[in-house]
Amino acid sequence: MGLKFSICSELFAGSPIQHIFRTSARIGYAGVEIAPFNLAADVRQITDSDRIALKDMASSCGVEIVGTHWLLASPAGLHMTHPDKGVRDRTREHLSEIIKFTAQIGGRTIVIGSPRQRQVIHGVTVDQARDYAKEILGQCCKEAERADVLLCLEPLSRSQTNFINTAEEALALIKDVNHPNMRITLDVYSMSDEGKPLDQIIQSAGQYLSHFHANDTNGRGPGQGVADYSAVVRGLRAVGYNGYASVEVFDRFKDPVAIATDSLDNLKRFFG
Repeated sequence: MGLKFSICSELFAGSPIQHIFRTSARIGYAGVEIAPFNLAADVRQITDSDRIALKDMASSCGVEIVGTHWLLASPAGLHMTHPDKGVRDRTREHLSEIIKFTAQIGGRTIVIGSPRQRQVIHGVTVDQARDYAKEILGQCCKEAERADVLLCLEPLSRSQTNFINTAEEALALIKDVNHPNMRITLDVYSMSDEGKPLDQIIQSAGQYLSHFHANDTNGRGPGQGVADYSAVVRGLRAVGYNGYASVEVFDRFKDPVAIATDSLDNLKRFFG
């Protein structure tokens, strides 16, 4: 299995991006997954030349830019399932710019997470929210295909959002969108909320699995909680997953470098 390990940039929030690339490479990560708000409040503020320079910088530091996540956290006012069409149109336009940005910096994976910006709000039914999300994702998939990037919907735990909490729900929407560039990201922290064996959840995603977030039941790094990583390994090997396992940490309980180092050591141990 050609699994590679990457790390999400917001663990090092506040550090210059070149420092993040160099530190990640020095620790031993092959890639970095970028939260755009770490770079600018709005990706439209990042010029085309700066985007190309960012891609070159990562390469010179010895890491690959895997893709982007936390897409809708900034700027303010974005929401994928909002009843106001104007809000949804702005959200779609922002995602279109994220697609362009991700491709220009050399990334291929775009993780659709952003729990607050997809939350089903009062007065909107779940079916309406699904229709709103389907419309936006369907339109963006056409642009993703042209840019050769993948949109990966990420089911998130009930503590984070009330919309798309399970792999089953995510896969239903993905199949409804019905586009080859619409895939799924699975996250150990959120999968642990489903109450099912982790390998069973992973295997249910099958060919749709194109990205993976490695963390643990307590929101810390992999191996720093009680997640059954033997089941994670079984599941990923069963589906022949050979993409990135990207460390995403929510609980920064100690120095970022120590967290990143411990996480990578644990992943190497789990996967042999």
